[in-house]
Amino acid sequence: MSVEYKDYYKILGVSKTAGKEEISKAFKKLARKYHPDLNQNDAKAETKFKEVNEAYEVLKDDEKRRLYDQLGPDWQHGQNFQRPPGYENVHFSFGGGGSGFSDFFETLFGGGLGGMRFGQGGGSPFNAGSFGGGSCGGGFGQGFSGGFGQQAQKGQDVEASVTLSLEEAYNGGRKAISLQVSDGSARSLEVNIPAGIKQGGRIRLAGQGSPGFGGGPNGDLFLRVTITHARHFKLENNDIIYDLALAPWEAVLGVKTRIPTMSGEVDLTIAPGTGSGRRLRIKGRGLGSGKDKGDQYVEISIKVPKDLTDEERELWKALQEKSGFNAREGAK
Repeated sequence: MSVEYKDYYKILGVSKTAGKEEISKAFKKLARKYHPDLNQNDAKAETKFKEVNEAYEVLKDDEKRRLYDQLGPDWQHGQNFQRPPGYENVHFSFGGGGSGFSDFFETLFGGGLGGMRFGQGGGSPFNAGSFGGGSCGGGFGQGFSGGFGQQAQKGQDVEASVTLSLEEAYNGGRKAISLQVSDGSARSLEVNIPAGIKQGGRIRLAGQGSPGFGGGPNGDLFLRVTITHARHFKLENNDIIYDLALAPWEAVLGVKTRIPTMSGEVDLTIAPGTGSGRRLRIKGRGLGSGKDKGDQYVEISIKVPKDLTDEERELWKALQEKSGFNAREGAK
């Protein structure tokens, strides 16, 4: 039977001179429109989604696109097909009903050739892996590569962003999320968050990417992690910084207080004379695991009262008169 030609540029709605960025944008838009998750029980949408993926797989790849542009709609007429010397009587036929130009895609790029048969002088089929003992991978000029064995192609890997609270990143556990994936689809998933995952870390979900071709496995979904700061906490690499406010007399005289961490409260003693900006370390209470696990630091800031009673104001004046402390001593 004749092989139906599919215009991959027309399928994606781009010109033949379109650059990679334009092709990628067109693919994402169409993949979002026809994704099976958004068009359940719609056979036409599923077929269209497969065509869009098929077109993108070729046009995003420079070498595949070059071959496609070379052979184009006239490939079946043999204009660019050069048989190896001595094999003038080799015949090709396509069985099993075929899938239109998908057969051409699979023939060119190794995507499942179970329907192809080879014969010589009309005789019985022979081993598709070789011609006279030689490997047939890449043997037909530039039109064929990768051999004629049954091959499956893994689907495209996709990415999405997931936002976690600092507590979720520290403790880990199961989390139900809804997200927009880079192929344009929307997903609702339950994800296992690894305890201690870092800012910018990636979580791999096997088989949750784009569908495979020719019976190949689905691609993977990679979640890029963004961690939000909690009140009084911030992140510096793997370390967690807690902002502890002290009253002036607490900084001068010292104080014992309880400090929150991501895994419970701890007692911390602030030594007398502790200045603003000083950091006190609580080991092993940061993000990460093993030797890469960070720490928690308590950063001191001294707060002063704004609204004073008349009595308080007189006491501060008395302290000022009696104290020999000069905060700017040595400063210029």
